[in-house]
Amino acid sequence: MSRRCELTGKGVLTGNNVSHAHNKTRRRFLPNLNDVTLESETLGRSFKFKIAASALRSVDHRGGLDAFLLKARDEDLSANALKVKKELLKAAEASA
Repeated sequence: MSRRCELTGKGVLTGNNVSHAHNKTRRRFLPNLNDVTLESETLGRSFKFKIAASALRSVDHRGGLDAFLLKARDEDLSANALKVKKELLKAAEASA
């Protein structure tokens, strides 16, 4: 499985280690990924995601998983998150 956040699409970046002698060697900057379970109020279920710590803060800031997914762009979401977003839209359409 790739090292990519399922909600924001944040992934691995590359750069250089630079020594005191200014020697450069390639390195990878890995995102701070965590396995979390997020609760959907609309669907009444919980979902497991592998997301970055910064994404978890964004979910809390937006008011929960439902609000975050409804505002998120489809290109940034993983297949699993897109499936949840589609369920949310269907549930919102049915209740309206």
